[in-house]
Amino acid sequence: MIKCIDVEFGSSRYKELLDLRYKILLQPLGLKFLDSYREEEANFLHIGCIDNSTGELIGGLILAPIDDEEIRVMQVAVDVVHQGEGIGKKLIEYAESVAKKIGYSRIVMHAMLSVVGFYEKLGFSQDSDLFEEKGVNFIRMVKEL
Repeated sequence: MIKCIDVEFGSSRYKELLDLRYKILLQPLGLKFLDSYREEEANFLHIGCIDNSTGELIGGLILAPIDDEEIRVMQVAVDVVHQGEGIGKKLIEYAESVAKKIGYSRIVMHAMLSVVGFYEKLGFSQDSDLFEEKGVNFIRMVKEL
């Protein structure tokens, strides 16, 4: 059994989430965390997914407010051992419910090409042409809440 939780910035769970994001998202691309960027994360919402039987953090993401209507999903990461188990879907659905509950009407993201189909199945649509950030190609995707 898994459940999604809110993760407090600076907490031990937050540190676990940082480690997971690094391992899954940055390390394979040869990228490192920028310490200056971490300070910005104090203003973001952090969501984790834990395995109830072990208490292990197995997935997570960030919600970063853009303006009064839009919030951006960032850094979606699921532990390799648990990929394909529906955890990414649970994380996105939980993020959507949180965003809607706090008053956002639209959720956006920059999706790598390899996951565009996954997000389309969850109701997101492509909202841009291909663009590049830090050597990685993305497409902006959006979903009305």
